[in-house]
Amino acid sequence: MSDNKKPYKRGKGGRPPKSDPAINCLMVRFTDAEYARFLSMFEQSGVRSKARFILARIFGEPFKVVKTDASVIEFTSKLTALHGQIRSVGINYNQTVKWLHTSFGEKKALTLLYKLEQQTIELSRIGREVLQLCEKFKAGFLR
Repeated sequence: MSDNKKPYKRGKGGRPPKSDPAINCLMVRFTDAEYARFLSMFEQSGVRSKARFILARIFGEPFKVVKTDASVIEFTSKLTALHGQIRSVGINYNQTVKWLHTSFGEKKALTLLYKLEQQTIELSRIGREVLQLCEKFKAGFLR
């Protein structure tokens, strides 16, 4: 064989090794009261693993508390649903106006459009009330 041909090396496969693997392990024992306190702090932090939480606390990284309020989640989901309904009303409004112009005479269409306009004004008033309630909610929640 010539020197130009090198034998084929097979890779061992798997995940590439870390440059600085965490191989040192410590063990901590808690009493029941201490463990309950630890778990409550861990749940408030929002960190995914207990090991990361302990490392962050030992080395003085900031302790973040993430609180979720069920009422806020419910409010935003209902507000999102309302937004979807308003969009569908707008689509139906456009279709109705087009249908009125094509199906009825000008006089009858204008009469029906007047009634539709009054209902639209009422819907607009309700929309302004919803926006005011959103602003009040925001001001109360973000204090």
